[in-house]
Parts: sequence; C-alpha cells; structure tokens
Amino acid sequence: MEQQAIYAIIIFLITYALIISEKIHRTIVAMLGAALMIAFGIVNQETALHHIDFNTLGLLTGMMIIVTVTAQTGLFKYIAIWAAKKAKGDPIRILVALGLITAFASAFLDNVTTVLLMVPVTFSITRQLRVSPMPYLLTQILTSNIGGTATLIGDPPNIMIGSAVKELTFAAFIFNLAPIIIVILAVTVGILAFWYRKQLKTTPELQQELMQMSAEDELSDPTLLKKCLFILALTIAGFFAHQALHIESATVALTGAFLLLLLTGEHYLEDALTRVEWTTIFFFVGLFVLVSGLVETGVIAKLAQEAITLTGGDLTATAMLILWMSAIASAFVDNIPFVATMIPMIQEMGKIGLTDLEPLWWSLALGACLGGNGTLIGASANVIVAGMAGKEGHHISFVKFLFIGFPLMILSIIISTVYVYLRYLM
Repeated sequence: MEQQAIYAIIIFLITYALIISEKIHRTIVAMLGAALMIAFGIVNQETALHHIDFNTLGLLTGMMIIVTVTAQTGLFKYIAIWAAKKAKGDPIRILVALGLITAFASAFLDNVTTVLLMVPVTFSITRQLRVSPMPYLLTQILTSNIGGTATLIGDPPNIMIGSAVKELTFAAFIFNLAPIIIVILAVTVGILAFWYRKQLKTTPELQQELMQMSAEDELSDPTLLKKCLFILALTIAGFFAHQALHIESATVALTGAFLLLLLTGEHYLEDALTRVEWTTIFFFVGLFVLVSGLVETGVIAKLAQEAITLTGGDLTATAMLILWMSAIASAFVDNIPFVATMIPMIQEMGKIGLTDLEPLWWSLALGACLGGNGTLIGASANVIVAGMAGKEGHHISFVKFLFIGFPLMILSIIISTVYVYLRYLM
C-alpha cells in the first residue's frame, strides 16, 4: 500500500477514535483531522472542497432556520398539551401520544430539534401528573430516531444518502422507508406502553388539573404561526417536486428559510442565524474532507472490493451485511461519520460488479438510522435528551438505556431484514 494511503488511514482512525472517546468536542477533532489530510498532501485544498457536500450542509442550515423561527410561536407546546388533553390525562395514552408526535415531527424536522422542543413540555406534563418522566424520555429518544428514518430530511444519514444519490428523491424515501417505519414505530411504542403500564399511575384529581390546562395559551404569536405554517407547507411541497423542477433539496430548504425571514422581518434574522447548529455544520465539513482522503488514495475502493469478495458479489448477502453492520456500528459510534465512509464504498461497488444498488442504499439508511437506538451514544438526539434530563435531576445511565434500547433496536433490524428481503431481494 502506498505511503499516502497509509497516512490517510492513520489520520482517519485517530480522528475516529477521538470522536468516539468524546474527550474533545467532535467538531474540533473532525476539522483538525481534515486539516491534517490537506497538510500531509493527501488531498489538496481544491480537491477537499470538491468533496464537501454543500447540498447536505444547505439542507441542514435551511431547516434549522425554519424550525428556529417556528419554535418561537409555541406551536410544539400547543400540540403536546392538546394531545395530553385528548388522552384524557391518562399517563399511558400520553406516553403513546407523545411518542407518535415525536416520531412524526422527526420525519419533517431533524431529530435534535424535535427533542429540544418536546422534552421541556414532557417535563411539565409529567410534573403535573406526578409520574416519572423517564419512560416518556426513553420513548421520545427511540421514536425520534425511528421517525427520522422515514424521510429524506428526518435524519442526517438520509440527507447524506439522498444528496449523494440523485435518483433517491424525497418521495422515493417516503415510498420506500415510511411503510416499514410505521410498522416498527407501532411495535416499539406498543412494547414500551406495555412495559411501563404498571409504573405510570396518577390520581383522578391530577388528571382533572391537567385537563384544565389551556393549549391555546401557548400560541404566543398567531400571525407568526400562520407565516411559519405557510412556509413549512411550501418547503415540503418543494421537496416532493424538487426533482421535477431540477433543483436540489438544499435550494428548496434555503429558499424556504429566507422567504420566512423576508415575511417575518429582519429582527428574526440575527437570532435564527445564531441558533443554527454551526458545530454540526462544521463537523460535517471536517468529515467530508476526512473521507475524501480515503477516496482519493483508493482505500475506499479497496474496502469495496473486499466486501464484494466476502459476499461473493451476491446482492442479498451484500444488502444484509450493510444493514446489520450499519446497525451494530451506529449503536456504538456516531452514524454520521460511518455513513460518510459507507457512501463512497457502495458507489464503488456499483463500479466493480453490482448493478442494482437501490437495496443497498435502503439497507444503509435503515441500519444507520435505527442503529442509533442501540446505545445512549448512538445518535445525537440520545445525548441531547440525556443532558436535558440530567439538568432536571433525572440521570439516564448508559446501562439503563442499553437494557431498553438495544433489544428494541435489534427487533427493528430483524423487521427491516424481512422487509428488505421481501421487497427488494426476492
């Protein structure tokens, strides 16, 4: 193996190990790793910039701006209180309702934003009913990752796959992933409701007090809400039509974001741009450059060749390998760098023998997104909820989460295995 390839592998593995260790912030590590790839001459700056997927970055930025402005209307608090009242204040029904709302919201917003908006309301409802918030928080972590798997914009791995493979449109993601996600969501929420049924008990008096809460009081700015809902609807329609219009999904998201800022006035501009998760954006930039070093030195091509040899070039075996490897890996390491490495590898497989790559893309999406439910560090939403819970005095331990999350994750991958085989491989 040539010297440059060895340097690329060493830099990549050290960076990856530091990201997993969480001793230094992952964005700092990824950006320094990227800088080393360029400093060692593995890729030059121009090639590195060529490998950065600006469609992924634009899509994330646009959606973050839209959600930041929409959150100021109180819409998400309104929905949660409305659902709790519809559930007649029953703790188990509320668990199901909040789980389903989190999943649906995560399909159209990103998971991290969804849990940031839902968790504070969950605390206020559980305080009102004097029940433990733990079952609700664990349910919301799991359903945010499940719901995010259903669409192109729900989870960063899907954004990256959709950006890399132009034929996989917004509608294609829903058509191919939403049916199985509905099944997995129903099974997961059903098991959780059954598991916690004896723990979640409250009194009729406390239920009555909850019923007297006013959801309408949470809607702080009805005029802003109308503008936000209009732009959200327009943006989602744009996602459905983006291929027919020959424009990228990032263009749709950024157009929606700046149209909303035009409608709401420039006093929202500063706040919206401040709240964009720039740490996440730069984490992606660093990763794309890191992976470019492996692509340019032929390491990814070699890995693809080895995977094809291992499965004998059999499509079914390759799809199952990708599904299960993605799920197990994504449970223990961040799924974003894992997917960033897998995308060029699958593309390489298309060049050296496999003609139908579609089952492999869906296997990667299902494995990487659902695998995040396996452990507390498997996805960004998990870490965020654990942090918010800790501030409220409720510690979610790694082992406690593993006990609930890992078996449910394995069950979801077994269901996905059956689905991928029956739909694409028979």
